Amino acid sequence: MKKVILMAVSAAAMLFAQGAKAQTNLQIFYDFGSDRQHVTTTLEGFYNDNWGNTFFFIDYDYNGKDAQNKNVSPSSTYFEIARCLNFWQDSALGALSLQVEYNGGLGLGYGINHAFLGGFDYFLHSADFSNTFNFKVLYKNILGATQQAPLQFTFVWGMQDIFGVKGLRFSGFADFWWEDHMLFADHNGTIIPTESHTVFISEPQLWYNIGQHFGCDNLNIGGEVELSYDFGTAKGFWARPCAGLKWVF
Repeated sequence: MKKVILMAVSAAAMLFAQGAKAQTNLQIFYDFGSDRQHVTTTLEGFYNDNWGNTFFFIDYDYNGKDAQNKNVSPSSTYFEIARCLNFWQDSALGALSLQVEYNGGLGLGYGINHAFLGGFDYFLHSADFSNTFNFKVLYKNILGATQQAPLQFTFVWGMQDIFGVKGLRFSGFADFWWEDHMLFADHNGTIIPTESHTVFISEPQLWYNIGQHFGCDNLNIGGEVELSYDFGTAKGFWARPCAGLKWVF
């Protein structure tokens, strides 16, 4: 899930292995971050085919306030779609895919600039595909932005039944990219505007398939922690915990 006050961000997060089945899921979180404290939803999909896979997600933050400061509407939305192309899966280069991606969004009073990415994805997995890892090197072009280097590095992981607990999954991503942007606040409040040239964000998630105990494998409980440095307009390192539910369709 991506958060409010984004500049122009990209997660490139494929949370499932290339060998996994198609899946669509809805995640509903409450964000306990000191500068957040609102609900966020993520609709996420992953689909395999003979030529690779497609991943997308759509985030909504629900923090739009009226004149009485009541929460009455969504406050921002963010969309990302990525396509990994690989029709040589049975060759010696089967672990290497080509990737193209688009990111963009909109908030109250600001836009999240179009970003176009392209590059390589390298996929590793355990013998039974219960543990998967993706390493991505992507050219990144953010329209209307200045970048010291037009690059993004992404690491994605998924670990199923960790600690031997059936239904316990640890997954997430970490992104690092270059983008010149202004920072307007730290943990103490508003600051003198400061320019930053790089962004880091990671969102480790932990989910437990509680529905398996009730004959409904669709239901998961868990959450995530958003770890970031100079992300959006927030200066320095931030850790924002979230708790939520996930329904797998």
